[in-house]
Amino acid sequence: MKNSTSLSWRALFFVFIFSALCVSGCSQAYYGAMEKAGIHKRDILVERVEKARDAQATAQEEFKSALEQFESVVYLENTDLKLAYEETSAAYKDSEEAAKTVSERIDRVEDVAEALFVEWESELEQYNSAELKRLSRQKITETRSRYGKMLTVMHRAEQSMAPVLTTFHDNVLFLKHNLNAQAIGSLKGEFSQLQKQITSLIGEMNRAIASSNDFLAQLQ
Repeated sequence: MKNSTSLSWRALFFVFIFSALCVSGCSQAYYGAMEKAGIHKRDILVERVEKARDAQATAQEEFKSALEQFESVVYLENTDLKLAYEETSAAYKDSEEAAKTVSERIDRVEDVAEALFVEWESELEQYNSAELKRLSRQKITETRSRYGKMLTVMHRAEQSMAPVLTTFHDNVLFLKHNLNAQAIGSLKGEFSQLQKQITSLIGEMNRAIASSNDFLAQLQ
């Protein structure tokens, strides 16, 4: 039994390693194909940062819309409670999907950025001129530093979505289980908390968008 368990863990380990290598290999194959088509990693990085920035702007709008929907349920009288739940649930799902897209876009930025920096570092050895090599290394260091700052702000905005989604999910679930006027009244305090969280989230998103724009301006 012990040997069987050990083999199972080994099999899982090798599956994990194989999957990681496949993902890495697929990325490298993609970048190689794009390079042959005249589209370099730098171009791909610019495009992916733009898409991550746009996804954050979309997420902002989705969260704002969700808050407005929740407010309409909490403060409007004679609300059709079943319809209110359905619309609020749909708004939550839209926000959740927007958050997922933001995370995916940030992952894609990280993937190409690391590939680009590895390539730049390896190409330093091709210089014959010590001065040009020094200047190039300095440029890489500066770009990596700016990229790191942008990524930190992006991740901070990304992380700020989680507590909002948690609060929102709890309220949607509560609404589902308590479709009555008394339950709606008890959600007013929850709305105030959600409003504060979304206001903070929007601030983080705005900082991430501004940081992305700064990075793009310097890179281009």
